[in-house]
Amino acid sequence: MLTNTRPLISDQEADVLKGFMFERRAVLGAGLAAGGLLITPLAAQAASSAEPAAEITVDQARTAPIPILIANLGGGIGSQITGVLTNDLSGTGLFKVIPGGDMSGTPDFAAAKATGARAMVTGSVSGSGSVRVEMRLWDVLTGKQLQGTAYTTSPDNWRRIAHIIGDVIYKRMLGEEGYFDTRIAFIARSGSRAHQRTRLAIMDQDGANARMLTAGNWLTLTPRFNPVKDQIAFMSYANNRPRVYLFDLNSGRQQILGDFAGISFAPRFAPDGRSVILSVTRNGGSDIFIVDLASGARRQITSSGAIDTSPCFSPDGSQVVFNSDRGGSPQLYIMSSSGGNVHRISYGHGTYGSPVWSPRGDLIAFTRIANGSFSLGVMNPDGTGERIMTEGFTVEGPTFCPNGRVIAYCRQTRASSGGSGFNSLLGSVDITGFNDRVLPTPGQASDPAWSPLNG
Repeated sequence: MLTNTRPLISDQEADVLKGFMFERRAVLGAGLAAGGLLITPLAAQAASSAEPAAEITVDQARTAPIPILIANLGGGIGSQITGVLTNDLSGTGLFKVIPGGDMSGTPDFAAAKATGARAMVTGSVSGSGSVRVEMRLWDVLTGKQLQGTAYTTSPDNWRRIAHIIGDVIYKRMLGEEGYFDTRIAFIARSGSRAHQRTRLAIMDQDGANARMLTAGNWLTLTPRFNPVKDQIAFMSYANNRPRVYLFDLNSGRQQILGDFAGISFAPRFAPDGRSVILSVTRNGGSDIFIVDLASGARRQITSSGAIDTSPCFSPDGSQVVFNSDRGGSPQLYIMSSSGGNVHRISYGHGTYGSPVWSPRGDLIAFTRIANGSFSLGVMNPDGTGERIMTEGFTVEGPTFCPNGRVIAYCRQTRASSGGSGFNSLLGSVDITGFNDRVLPTPGQASDPAWSPLNG
């Protein structure tokens, strides 16, 4: 950390944050005695234990949500896990959850069929010092077990267990990785429209466990997760000098990323987490740099004399999509990660910004401004197949969930001349434009960034 600068948070506050155990990967990787997680497969309670293919495609589930019966896993923690699991699956729009009440022993498949359920979840919770959560997923029509797993962990991890179970069900039924055991970093906003206080914050993807990471003394923007470490890059106006910072979720401490002569902004990590790509103001424009996190070495990859910003690596790290006004108006361009082979990909009506590459590599999400209104859309990396998913007074800042299926974004409403009526919320929408909904946050929020799975 540089000297003679006022930190975003004090060392004492950092020590408090460390106590909230932000290091989620350690929970999964540590031994049980350290508060980790032990995962044990359960033998099939049916004639066949072979794992068949996914039960249904996402496209089919979008048209006709999968009816799934979820039994109550018991009182106390069991009931809480049931509630979180229900909310996770229901929130996708791909499952129709049927409450199953208390069930023990062999499932009553005839009763389950009568409810219209195609799949059923049963299980139980036992223990106190450490808890054992058993979950079984059943095909109601055949009476066969599709999945059986036991999780042994600290009682404090009950919510994560619910999300992990949800991810297992999601993958088993739909054939894609789930995204429930993730978090979203964002900017928490409070105060009047003209004098908003902004704080770096983080929460579970369902809005639970929200924590403020900075005190709000300085304007803070654009958090981004490291894909392989418990670390966030973000921009702050600390000490009235806008620069990119790194925040360590394990220690609660932050440091400046490269003390550039100009303003540094719009950071994103490389797929391997070893470097950060960002923009730096220079001579009335801005250029794109890559900073190696281990050595601090910088490499400039654009020098167009224009405003080049909002860079984002492709999932394999070989290419970068970015926003530039080098052609006269802000548009989207792609180049190699070395800075060569620059070509434009956006040719629709209006101006384009905030590009972000899908983790799958098949789509680029963006914000488009045309006729004074905002749209959020996706296109193929070659610029074809552009389609709009949602529109509004302001919809911006797209971020993909780890499996590339859902995009979170910021939606803001128009304010009156006096500033009243303004609201800033987080929303999420399927990449097809399906299931556009508001995400729960502790007050107003903007600038979402979705973590990797288990991040």
